[in-house]
Amino acid sequence: MLRAFFRTEAGSTSMLLVATALALLWANSPWGDTYEAFWHTPMGLSFGDAVFSLDLRHWVNDGLMTLFFFVIGLEVSYEMRLGQLRDRRLIAVPAVAALGGMLVPAGIYLLLNAGGPGAGGWGVPIATDTAFVLGVLAVVGARCPDPLRAFLMTLAIVDDVLAIIIIALFYTETLSLPALVTAAVLLAAIMTLRWLRIWRAPAYIVLGFGLWVATLESGIHPTLIGIALGVLVFVYAPTDQKLLMAGEAVHEFTSEPSARAAREAARRVQRAVSVNERLQLRLHPWTSYVIVPVFALANAGVRLDGETLRAALTSPVAIGVALGLVLGKFIGISLGTWLPLRFGWGILPGNLVWGQLLGGAAVSGIGFTVALFIVDLAFDDPAIHAQAKIGILAGSLLAAALGWVIFRMAWDRGGVCAPPEAEPGEELPEILSVPVGPDDHVRGPEAARITIVEYGDFECPYCGRLHPILEELRQKNPDVRLVFRHFPLRTLHPRAAPAAIVAEAAADQDSFWEMHDILYDNQRFLTDEDLAHYAAQLDVEPWSDVPRHVSRIALDEASGRDSGVRGTPTLFLNGVRYQGPLDLDSISRAVEDLRKPS
Repeated sequence: MLRAFFRTEAGSTSMLLVATALALLWANSPWGDTYEAFWHTPMGLSFGDAVFSLDLRHWVNDGLMTLFFFVIGLEVSYEMRLGQLRDRRLIAVPAVAALGGMLVPAGIYLLLNAGGPGAGGWGVPIATDTAFVLGVLAVVGARCPDPLRAFLMTLAIVDDVLAIIIIALFYTETLSLPALVTAAVLLAAIMTLRWLRIWRAPAYIVLGFGLWVATLESGIHPTLIGIALGVLVFVYAPTDQKLLMAGEAVHEFTSEPSARAAREAARRVQRAVSVNERLQLRLHPWTSYVIVPVFALANAGVRLDGETLRAALTSPVAIGVALGLVLGKFIGISLGTWLPLRFGWGILPGNLVWGQLLGGAAVSGIGFTVALFIVDLAFDDPAIHAQAKIGILAGSLLAAALGWVIFRMAWDRGGVCAPPEAEPGEELPEILSVPVGPDDHVRGPEAARITIVEYGDFECPYCGRLHPILEELRQKNPDVRLVFRHFPLRTLHPRAAPAAIVAEAAADQDSFWEMHDILYDNQRFLTDEDLAHYAAQLDVEPWSDVPRHVSRIALDEASGRDSGVRGTPTLFLNGVRYQGPLDLDSISRAVEDLRKPS
């Protein structure tokens, strides 16, 4: 689910950029006056004497963006139950970082604007724009991108939830009690349908629309309802029974194809997947490629003539927003990351070092969608409105540039995970210190001409990418065998050592390589619960003899250190360190060279 999210968000960045550029061109063209006139065009519904009308900008901001936050609610619900957020140790660090990334920018803004006409805009620099951040990460190509993106994704989810709460609490001017009561009744009706497990889409659509109207009339911003309804959508992992029924239906269709069998197979396959995931699959592209760009088109337009720019250069609102996004986000997220790590409140999701984390903190200062959203709620004065938008644009550009510089300066070993303190000052040995023996885990013929020894880590993403390459190499070369030795990088990969222990437990029952493959196929899911599940699949007792397994792993680590291993993956071909690129063609050429007579 996270990978699909990353692809959609990063891909939609170009659409968002185009929409922003069009809005700026339109607002600064000879027809610039038509920009505001168009978005203030009223549109509504009437039933007899009853009229419900909003201008186009409010239909976008209050209507379409409610669907955007509904999708965020779906993502929050999924990640809390089945994804990244179910492991509390992984939530703590990005959650505290998100909180720091909101408090510090708000504080910097208020230092410049407290008591002034722009004081109410303290919420503008607090939010991170996920689409732009992931798009920038795709451009800079940061080392070990998957764990960094997972970290920033979790941070962004917490950031979005806190931003919606702030909008509801601090940017609600008046409340209508009858509308609030109506909204509460409709919400209770939706929760009742959920409790009764009634999944009729028309009922939810009608009740949801009524709840949106009631919330809008109550004075509370309806985006809060969007994220609340998203969280309420039921999510579950496919059960064995549903998967079996789906498989039987598909088998029946392939055996005797018919329209009835096709419909039944489609129905059972669909029901095996939760409503939450199905809605995300359908709605996420619409929100990312249509709704958010339309929102940018409706809100990013600001005149950039000489007078407006001169006013922004000295405006505490523009300066406060820009500094909040650039310095506030960077300081707040960096400090919010350091504190929980320092006091042991949580762990990082993978092989992240401070260069990457600081780069991520910097690009998190790209505030756009929610920042523009809050500008519309915080300011009535058109001049301050324009200054805040200029601050957002300037701050976001500077944050992107700062992140790019930090990523360029970040330490990079070109495809090998290793902690900074592991960088050796001496020349490393190139010969395998401990020859392959009977206690090693060997895959391939005993009399193979070529032996590849891999020092690996089950949580290392580079090892995960190398895994299918080595397997393809071995399949194409019958005279090649693979030896795996453990080298868990505990400071970077907290789940690598427990995974290694479970692999050794599987080895006791001659199932090491089966477990090896399972662990690499599920690198993102290595909690104790996950490991126990994988062990059960192979009928293995995962924690039966931990001290012996720890000693066995320690021997591998010692042999690795003596052989000059400092990161993963590290390969030795026939006992000599391999120092080429970790791709199939390069390793294959090295294998061919070994076959040549000396």
